[in-house]
Amino acid sequence: MLSKFKFLKFSATFSAPTPPQKSSFPQIVTFTAKFGSRMGSASYTTSSKLLFRQLFEKESSTYTYLLADASHPDKPALLVDPVDKTVDRDISLVKELGLKLIYAINTHVHADHVTGTGLLKSKVPGLKSIISKASNAKADLFVEPGDKICFGDLFLEVRATPGHTQGCVTYVTGDGPYQPQPRMAFTGDALLIRGCGRTDFQGGSSDQLYDSVHSQIFTLPKDTFLYPAHDYKGFSVSTVAEEMQYNPRLTKDKETFKNIMSNLNLSYPKMIDIAVPANMVCGLQDVEAKVAP
Repeated sequence: MLSKFKFLKFSATFSAPTPPQKSSFPQIVTFTAKFGSRMGSASYTTSSKLLFRQLFEKESSTYTYLLADASHPDKPALLVDPVDKTVDRDISLVKELGLKLIYAINTHVHADHVTGTGLLKSKVPGLKSIISKASNAKADLFVEPGDKICFGDLFLEVRATPGHTQGCVTYVTGDGPYQPQPRMAFTGDALLIRGCGRTDFQGGSSDQLYDSVHSQIFTLPKDTFLYPAHDYKGFSVSTVAEEMQYNPRLTKDKETFKNIMSNLNLSYPKMIDIAVPANMVCGLQDVEAKVAP
């Protein structure tokens, strides 16, 4: 694991030299604040800052999200939930858009596909991997609730949303000057569009998932856009207001929800025995297989 001092050293290439301030993740919070004052302008709008792309991997029905600060000179970017099978596509898109990919982050240890993080690290010099500390998986950097992941003037806030797995987190765009409005939440498998992730493996808990969604996602502004890690019905985005009204599981009381989840009778995930061990080590097992002569 890289120390937080090294994280500051890496991030500082996008900021003016300012002494770090104390906080749960001081380097990152200070980093964002500096750019807020430097870029301040009455004519400056958030729509010109955030470059956003939603990408799809059809075999596992996984969404990968590309976010970048397009207004920053270095155009720093990150990928949320990359998939090994689409790494070349993602790298090509990053190059076409003239971005500098600095982070590959995962919402949790996936069981239905191998993360592309390890493979990306082998192809993109300086790229750092990020996952929650609670996941117990390997990565360059670990985040906890309340931490902020900065890319240029923009940042993602980390919210703990366990229940699908013990280490699930939701990444939410910042609430403050020069941050995208409406806000955006990348919910992983904790909250799907008109559904949610299963809770019967990897330390899952329906009781915990219900509390996570209601306390960490449904408390966001009602117009917050929700972007899940998967969709199997052709949906691409929802909002907090929609899911609070129409989600067939999470609109119920907790006991009804727990009963629904305990009677799903889902089949054993076909990729779990391959995906979970690989994803616990940043997908590196898969990388070694791909690059072996």
